[in-house]
Amino acid sequence: MSKMDKIKVFEDNEIRKEWNEQEQDWYVSVVDVIGVLTEQPTQRGATLYWGKLKQRLKKEGSELLTNCQQLKMKAADGKMRMTDVANTKEILRIIQSVPSPISK
Repeated sequence: MSKMDKIKVFEDNEIRKEWNEQEQDWYVSVVDVIGVLTEQPTQRGATLYWGKLKQRLKKEGSELLTNCQQLKMKAADGKMRMTDVANTKEILRIIQSVPSPISK
């Protein structure tokens, strides 16, 4: 699989993904999606936002975190690092959990 097959570009932001042949579904990097949705200027900001969101979801008793998995994906520095991923169904649920930006 080429690099383009593993990275999706959305509004000039890369979203890492991996195809799971057995489940016939995509695993998408949660931090990358959170970064786009919350317009985080850095990967670190997206990671911190996801950490806070995970705390809130856990406190609410959400099953989303149970369904998240970790995979090694290529990070911005080129190294393979573990990252939280979710399948298509779960990533849509996570997207629904992110508050919409307030219009100015």
